[in-house]
Amino acid sequence: MDVPDFFSEVALELHQQRDTEKTVDLITRYAQIAARSDDAGIMLVHSRSRIETAAATSDRVIRSHDLQRELDEGPCLDALETGMSFVSNDVANEMRWPRWGKSVAELGIHSAMSVLLETRDRRYGSLNVYSSEPGAFDRDDLSTAQIFARHASVALATAQQEEGLMIAIDARKVIGQAQGILMERFDIDADRAFEVLRRYSQNHNEKLHKVAAWVVENRRLPVERFPHTSTG
Repeated sequence: MDVPDFFSEVALELHQQRDTEKTVDLITRYAQIAARSDDAGIMLVHSRSRIETAAATSDRVIRSHDLQRELDEGPCLDALETGMSFVSNDVANEMRWPRWGKSVAELGIHSAMSVLLETRDRRYGSLNVYSSEPGAFDRDDLSTAQIFARHASVALATAQQEEGLMIAIDARKVIGQAQGILMERFDIDADRAFEVLRRYSQNHNEKLHKVAAWVVENRRLPVERFPHTSTG
């Protein structure tokens, strides 16, 4: 398969995914092919203090990411901080990340490449590929990885948006069901039923959809103090 056909297939398959977990798993598998690498992984940024490995093709990728957080150095972290791409073809002797490089070389990783996952609106994380061989990645590999990362970033943004919409739709459905229960039980209209749910939500400092889910499950209003459950 030539490069245009490969990227067309990638774009189509990624577009079909509707949740983040499946999307990042697919991105890592395609990244191995695109960069001709042995392993790949994704680090996602949730906040300044929370960066996690969202997908990895092997345990050593997970350990490589963990070491970067533990040692506070490495190409993935630098990509996230600077917005630039980084390549190392001899990690064991890498002066930019000496502690991380020596540690991952012991895992059998000898070349690494990290590119940013971002759209114009948001920086999502870094896509990271690894090879067991030194000197594995050249400029063409980096260019390919960067193009692939653009496709992956759009797919990731779409998946997260779809996921958020589905959560919102589910919450609205539960609230509507709870309104129906209250309307029937207390002979009130829809606006009044929603106001009752909203008041419980405010008075007990609970999210509205959690109050609604409790009402649907128990077929009645919470009494006195809202009981915390794992619902929602």
